[in-house]
Amino acid sequence: MDEEQRLSVGHLVDDGTPVSLPVVEILTGRGFVTGKSGSGKSNTASVVVEQLLDAGYPVCIIDADGEYYGLKEEYELLHAGADEECDIQVSAEHAEKIAALALDQNVPIILDVSGYLDDDEADELIRETARHLFAKEKKLKKPFLLVVEECHEYIPEGGGMGETGKMLIKVGKRGRKHGLGIMGISQRPADVKKDFITQANWLVWHRLTWENDTKVVSRIVGSEYGEKVPDLDSGEAFVQTDWTDGGVRRIKFNRKETFDAGATPGLDDFERPELKSVSDALMDDLEGITEMREQEQNRVAELESRLENRNERIRELEDELESARNVSAAARKMANALAHGEVGAPEDVQRRLREKDERIRELEAKVAELQDEQSELGEFEAGVDESAPATTDGEAGEVDDAATADSPAVDGATSSAGETVGEEAEANETDEKGSGESAVWDAEDDEVMAYLERLRERGHELRDSVVTDINPETASLIDLAQSEPVVVRIDSARRESLCNEDHSWDVVATLARDGPMTVHEIDESVAASVEQIQSLLAELRKRSFVTRDENRAYALNREAMVAVVEDPDERIRTSELIAQWRE
Repeated sequence: MDEEQRLSVGHLVDDGTPVSLPVVEILTGRGFVTGKSGSGKSNTASVVVEQLLDAGYPVCIIDADGEYYGLKEEYELLHAGADEECDIQVSAEHAEKIAALALDQNVPIILDVSGYLDDDEADELIRETARHLFAKEKKLKKPFLLVVEECHEYIPEGGGMGETGKMLIKVGKRGRKHGLGIMGISQRPADVKKDFITQANWLVWHRLTWENDTKVVSRIVGSEYGEKVPDLDSGEAFVQTDWTDGGVRRIKFNRKETFDAGATPGLDDFERPELKSVSDALMDDLEGITEMREQEQNRVAELESRLENRNERIRELEDELESARNVSAAARKMANALAHGEVGAPEDVQRRLREKDERIRELEAKVAELQDEQSELGEFEAGVDESAPATTDGEAGEVDDAATADSPAVDGATSSAGETVGEEAEANETDEKGSGESAVWDAEDDEVMAYLERLRERGHELRDSVVTDINPETASLIDLAQSEPVVVRIDSARRESLCNEDHSWDVVATLARDGPMTVHEIDESVAASVEQIQSLLAELRKRSFVTRDENRAYALNREAMVAVVEDPDERIRTSELIAQWRE
């Protein structure tokens, strides 16, 4: 990329001098554009985006109000969201593929979240897309801009910021060194977290009239600008940038060249232009993800239906069982009465009593069998989401034809206690054990057992890595961290933290190899979140296994680990625990 390449965005109000912005600073920097409704802030953002697209640099726009689809008048963009007007309807499952299209295939993206009725669904889509963009940029380091409209909804001043806001703050703080820039847009700067505004290296202040907003201008830009910002004309703005020495400039921004989809509707009719889109081939993988999600939903619905059928069948058999028990009890009472009268029970009564006892045993066995099947169905349904591997980059998983085969219907049971139902029970048992369903359970059992076996193998690997014989004076930090007494202490800290087992040992190994390190440096080396890492480090500090210096860099405490290894009482107690652990 040409470091001197610039974007022509407007001219100085005072003398008409053209104004341009450096491409590299816009793509990789942190920008903030603000102004009240109608002041021109969205036009300014569109002008910047148009200039970037003209220069061949893709962007991803988080469109909160459905204002940016007008860009498709001139540019081929992927318009993704919830509305039918979008090129494709997407959810959080598509986030990784959206990031891949943007960064790997240079596809500009409009992520239109205005049509989602569920705010949590839109929130998750934004968060996951930003997360995958950030993760891919750590490897690619390709200049790319993320535009976020109505950013005060995600990174508000004061409390209430959720995981999406934290992800956007992370992009703002750490994205620049990876090539990922961010431009936040809001009409209420007083409602935007000040850390985000003050860290921006280019800011555009359009007309603001509310006192709380003008106070923000006075505090960040200067009181003279806070007094003048209410008098700016539409399209005018005070612009401050880190890369110029000329202070704050008053700029009149150009008008956007594409269709203004965000303009306030007037009385005059307007003709919507013909809009462009990306090729169908680029959307094939996204559509495949949608189809796979629908198949999973259908599979869950099928399992739920089968569970309900089993429940209904159990209820019918339980009713029949209760009826049979009542009749059997009445027959026994009659037999006892005849016996006390010293009159032998008639043969037909004895026969019926034996038949009822046999029927009760059959029904009890059938109820137990159906309850076992119900339990297996419930366990499998719960395991669908937990054990099924996630697909990435559009690689849709194959769906077993046998898994979607119709389950044979279960015939209703006859509730009359006096009728012979042995043949019916035998027929139902044959239906429910049909060859199609048997094939389903064989395939599913194999998959689940393979998954459990992988977990067991991982557990053995972790246990077998423990060092049982060590010389503390010459041992490395890695060896000390893997010695029996230290492993027990670290595992105890892990259980009290938010960090899982794999991530905990990744953190310990990283500190042993590269420490001292800050939390954010550790975060770049392991898959755990900052919150998980901080939680684990806090527990390790309680046990004196980790120290922190004045620069908030953490390191393993060799002296503390050696002391634990050399303590004979600790070694005896640890050996007993390890023996139990290995068993």
